[in-house]
Amino acid sequence: MADDDYVYDEASGEWISAADAAARADAADAVEVRDSVGNLLADGDQVTLIKDLVVKGAGQTLKRGTLIKSIRLTGDAQEIDCRYDGIKGLVLRAEFVRKR
Repeated sequence: MADDDYVYDEASGEWISAADAAARADAADAVEVRDSVGNLLADGDQVTLIKDLVVKGAGQTLKRGTLIKSIRLTGDAQEIDCRYDGIKGLVLRAEFVRKR
């Protein structure tokens, strides 16, 4: 589509530019990930564990208060991907973390 193309927006009943329509579609597809107290999480945030978690396959327990740096969102509203010393591919549930 060219920059001067317009499309009809059913929701608002107005003609909007194609670029605005694409931006609205992308925003609608975005998944909001929230921590245990409702704070919005983003890529690169630091989080703290609110509960002791047994890590399956690693033979370790992550203690309450453990700081996890530089999280990545997975596209799932309840899962975050992160790294921790000695544990590769660690995926945590958002309900067990609090944003720092």
